[in-house]
Amino acid sequence: MNTALNLEAAWQPLCSAADLVANSGVVALAAGEQVALFYLPETEQKVFAIGNRDPKSGANVIGRGIVGHLQGELVIASPLYKQHYRLHDGGCLEYPDQQLPVWPVRLHGERVEILR
Repeated sequence: MNTALNLEAAWQPLCSAADLVANSGVVALAAGEQVALFYLPETEQKVFAIGNRDPKSGANVIGRGIVGHLQGELVIASPLYKQHYRLHDGGCLEYPDQQLPVWPVRLHGERVEILR
């Protein structure tokens, strides 16, 4: 069985690249779960996919957070309690016991695809 073909088949379309807003978040639904997408065209990775549910409040608001740099990390600040989550792994800087899920995501032509 060809592993490269299996991995390629696992990428699922999530939305159109035109749906993304530079340096901001948008929310999409992937397999029934809200995913916050952050399009950062000036970074190497370009698009990040992170869980939209804030673990501290339980509200689906992470997609409305502010992107920034803190302690040398690229982060998203939750709009409610202002805790900061690393975009690359979902870890919280202020509360190490809090974690947001993250998924591999890519721009593939005019589509945004997620690996689930």
